[in-house]
Amino acid sequence: MKNILVPVGSSQNAVSHLQYAVDFAKAFGAKIYVVQVYDVYSKAGTVIKIDHILERESNEFLKAHVAQVDTKDVEIVLKSFKGKLVDTLELVCHSLDIDLIVLEPRTNSTKDSVFLGKTSGKIIKQTNIPALIVPEGLSFRPIVYILVALKSAIIKKEESLAPLICIMDQFRSIVNLLLVKTPFYNEGDFDVNPGLAKLITNTTKTKNSTTFQGVLEHYKDNNPDMLCVVRRKRGFFSKLWEKNTILKKDFESSTLPVLVLSGLK
Repeated sequence: MKNILVPVGSSQNAVSHLQYAVDFAKAFGAKIYVVQVYDVYSKAGTVIKIDHILERESNEFLKAHVAQVDTKDVEIVLKSFKGKLVDTLELVCHSLDIDLIVLEPRTNSTKDSVFLGKTSGKIIKQTNIPALIVPEGLSFRPIVYILVALKSAIIKKEESLAPLICIMDQFRSIVNLLLVKTPFYNEGDFDVNPGLAKLITNTTKTKNSTTFQGVLEHYKDNNPDMLCVVRRKRGFFSKLWEKNTILKKDFESSTLPVLVLSGLK
């Protein structure tokens, strides 16, 4: 893992989140790109151009933001971009060869009831970039136990496992697998791909209405340091993604980072 992207919003947790990202990057010897995306809404007849003003203010904000954390000699690059959030982040990740986005659950939301806010939810839902969602105020610690939750173990894109393998190798993590049989189960879904099988220590099978419900039932028994799920069109969090938000009452862990892999099929 060489390049990590940290989008910056206006949440009260932004500084501690960046510190987590720095500590995480330090473990891998990775570079961090701290970015802010701004959009300009023009009005008919407007003469004054404010692009350069917004870019300057964004850059100053990022400098002040980074100055509040212990960078621990991690290389940090500051970038400001004009454009639509999701489209711009996808382009940036491609051009900078980003391996992982480290996200706050609520980059702009101030609602205490919200676990995953609209902006972060939109990034998770509408992009195909591997992401690590870090709960508010969480301090970095080695990731020893990982729980991987899947409704199908069929893997056609083994490169999608790369972030998981990288984390596992770095921390010598123990990886346990939770296979959730949902109403959409197809024959062969629980046939674990050899590439995944070699990573797994223990496997649990359960029957639930969704992968999400399976995780709620079993994650405390596993007591993982990180949960790993797969981005699918109708996968984990899907029933709660209709408005790009997830409520804390629906996913109550405040200490569990969630690694979201890109699609495996």
